[in-house]
Amino acid sequence: MDGFGVCENFQRAVQMKNLSEPLQRYALDLLWNQTSGAGFSILPELKRQCYDAPPKYQWDGYDNAQVWLSLEASNTYGVKSIYANAWSAPGYMKTNDNERAGGYLCGVTGTNCTSGDWRQAYANYLVQYITYYKESGVKISQVGFLNEPDYVATYSSMLSDGQQAADFIKILRPTLDKAGYTDVKIACCDTTGWSKQQERMSGLSSVSNLLGTITSHSYSSQPIDPIDTPHNVWQTENADLSGPWDATWYRNDSKGEGLLWANKISDAITLGHVSAYFYWIGVQGGPTNSKLVRISDDKTTVTPSKRFWAFANWSRHVRPGAVRVGATGGPSEAKVTAFKNVDGKIAVQVIQGGDRSEVVTVKVDGFKSGAAKAWITNGEHDVDEQAVTLASDGGSASAQVPGRSMVTFVLEPAK
Repeated sequence: MDGFGVCENFQRAVQMKNLSEPLQRYALDLLWNQTSGAGFSILPELKRQCYDAPPKYQWDGYDNAQVWLSLEASNTYGVKSIYANAWSAPGYMKTNDNERAGGYLCGVTGTNCTSGDWRQAYANYLVQYITYYKESGVKISQVGFLNEPDYVATYSSMLSDGQQAADFIKILRPTLDKAGYTDVKIACCDTTGWSKQQERMSGLSSVSNLLGTITSHSYSSQPIDPIDTPHNVWQTENADLSGPWDATWYRNDSKGEGLLWANKISDAITLGHVSAYFYWIGVQGGPTNSKLVRISDDKTTVTPSKRFWAFANWSRHVRPGAVRVGATGGPSEAKVTAFKNVDGKIAVQVIQGGDRSEVVTVKVDGFKSGAAKAWITNGEHDVDEQAVTLASDGGSASAQVPGRSMVTFVLEPAK
């Protein structure tokens, strides 16, 4: 696993920065603190235009507070993965001469721009952005150059199939390497849904050795089967974008409920084989479910939803570098996953979707535990520690798993 994350694009980071200092720190702790918050481990960023005509670059060192947020995430909370993603090349580099409304990058297969081939200029542009962040103290780990390339949007957008993406990656990789960014991975392609990304994989096959991460959203189709690639696959955006704010855990399986999102993450990991899972927005004002945490209209409160705590039950305990291990058995109607973390701890997630409550015993073959803990999230609890019984020989741990709940067991190896 690479981790879990949220965005703060389109001025959302500004909303956080403008909170009073206590509320600002509370919001930051919710996102990044591994004890009191979710402990998210990846921060995706939207890269907007930093110059409007070649070769005049424009950079304010602020980037809608994304520089501030990146520094907080990395320096204060130890986040290692900062994913910078450009949703489009500047308009003059595209077939439609517009940063918005689709269009293609001039120079890729199927284009014939009178202005010429702009692939190298776009690669230079992305490298310059990475450099600006480096000079600000932020290390970019992944860079993307497309967002929903199968969809013509009224906002920043650019179209591309797999072959056209490969045409650009052949330019971008050596440009990154020449600039000294050999450790920055290229991510592609952040399509609207899983099947759209799968359609692009054959076109990307010629540049597989240049790619670092495969990315897709899951609006038009869900990650319910693996993408055929040797690379880690990230689900980089999903949310209930239009539903009214819903902070509940379970009521009737509506789109904003926490239990529903706990199950979505489980399915993406077990069926889609994802290595990372993102929600669209972390902290934001407004009346919809597009975020996990809501800033009140008067800016005096910050309220996490149960969706947020569902994510926290995963992200606190399944840390970057964790490896999923096989899990069998479990209660009726429950979903069970298990991971071995880099520090040797075993994290087991039990999501009980039915209303049955029972004691669950976790046993790991060949593993002796010196200590065990369990955390529960449901309608009454937000990743609260609960009683767990460790067998005298350290071979198993047991705890109550109520109906409509998620419980994470963490077993520490015996010393």
